[in-house]
Amino acid sequence: MAGLYDELLVLLHGIWSRRWVALGVAWGLCMLGWLGVALIPNSYQSKARVYVNTQSLLQDTVGITQVQSQQDLDRVRSTLASAENLEKVVRDTDLSQSVSGPRDIAAKITTLRENITVMAQADPSMIDISAISADSSLSDGANARIAQQIVQKLIDIFQEQNLSGDRNQTKQSLAFLDQQIATRGKQLEAADQRRVAFAQRYVGLLPGAGSISQRMDAARMEINNIDSQLVQAQSALSAMNGQLAGTPATLPGVGASGGATPLAQAQSNLAAMRARGWTASHPDVVAAQREVDALRKSGGGSASGGGGTPNPAYVSIKSMQAERAATVQALSTRKAQLQNDLNTMMSKQVDEPGVASEQEKLDSDYTALKTQYDKLMSDREEIRLRGEVKTETGAVQFRVIQPPSTPTAPSAPNRPLLLLGVLILGIGAGIGVAFALGQLKGAFPTAARLEKALGLPVAGSISQTVGAAQVAVDRQRMKWFAGASGGLVAVCLLLVVVEFVQRGMA
Repeated sequence: MAGLYDELLVLLHGIWSRRWVALGVAWGLCMLGWLGVALIPNSYQSKARVYVNTQSLLQDTVGITQVQSQQDLDRVRSTLASAENLEKVVRDTDLSQSVSGPRDIAAKITTLRENITVMAQADPSMIDISAISADSSLSDGANARIAQQIVQKLIDIFQEQNLSGDRNQTKQSLAFLDQQIATRGKQLEAADQRRVAFAQRYVGLLPGAGSISQRMDAARMEINNIDSQLVQAQSALSAMNGQLAGTPATLPGVGASGGATPLAQAQSNLAAMRARGWTASHPDVVAAQREVDALRKSGGGSASGGGGTPNPAYVSIKSMQAERAATVQALSTRKAQLQNDLNTMMSKQVDEPGVASEQEKLDSDYTALKTQYDKLMSDREEIRLRGEVKTETGAVQFRVIQPPSTPTAPSAPNRPLLLLGVLILGIGAGIGVAFALGQLKGAFPTAARLEKALGLPVAGSISQTVGAAQVAVDRQRMKWFAGASGGLVAVCLLLVVVEFVQRGMA
């Protein structure tokens, strides 16, 4: 421990013996450092906070979701620092006084883009806008004023983009969509005319809708259905024919007037005579038998002859037979027509094999154009409705929470701290130089170091003897050193005071 203490004393003695060198180095570095700090221009920062609320009761109804609202805020933050907006800032603030051409405007825009910050808080509706002005060619007051003007202009642009930008964007979008809808409408009309012309040439030969192959398949299916229906109708007609053949056209025993026929009356008289017990040889019985035989030979008492009437069942079956026959005829005619159209279309396909592909292409083009047209119409209605919601319901609420501040002190650099740092750095550098010189000099501060270096024992050492005159000289030099050291610190403190005074004046 004693050895370390001795070593420390030796180091301190070496530095102290070269104190003037250390003080000179400290003065030189401090003067250079303070000059560099003085040349750093002051940066003045102005801040503002705005509140933007994009919520609306109708947002979810018309498709304006919270995610889209957040995207709107992100879009504003990203476009606020665009070249177009920054050019407006340059032209509408005091920055325009130092602009003489497009090159100066471009340089100002580049500087502004580096010195402007637009940041969202934890609440996405809160946005902080800050700007820094650090033009060395301007005074502190001018830089502070320009920083405040930049933030105010950014707020104006922000408000304009949020309140009136949506309206202009909606108008531009609607105009673009109207143009696209008109173009697609003409293309759709032309495609429809081509489809009509094609249908008149080919597709009109077969009924139904769809392509030629679809219509041919539908015709074949309908023919198959007609065949099954025709078989059923023919079977029903055959049954009717058989039933009609076994049904008499007239009914015997009933007169046309509803009373008994002459044959029935004669037979009744003959039966009454026989009931009385008269024999066959009785003259009246013989006369009655002859009358019955004569009536039977004359027609049996029909309607014309007075012996029958039309059968109602026969008439009904005859009507049903005619209906079944008409059904069979209609089905046969329809089948023949479809078969003829199908044969004609098949022959056209053989003669012109590209008909089906041409129709598919026409239908595909028409479907694609119709889909685009419907999508454009839907988008136009949605954009129009959104624009009305944002403009009519006050969907955007804009309020300045913290107006742009006018900086009274530079935000950078922290010149008092830098001045003190330069002082400490200069003193440290001086001490370091003195220590290095002490290590490089070929002298031995103690007898022990000499003995260690030579490897030989040292018999003794002679102490320095200082007279009264030398003591007086050393005291005078000490006063000079203390004054020079105090002057270094005083200069530093003076520069700090001057900095605070300049801030107050700014």
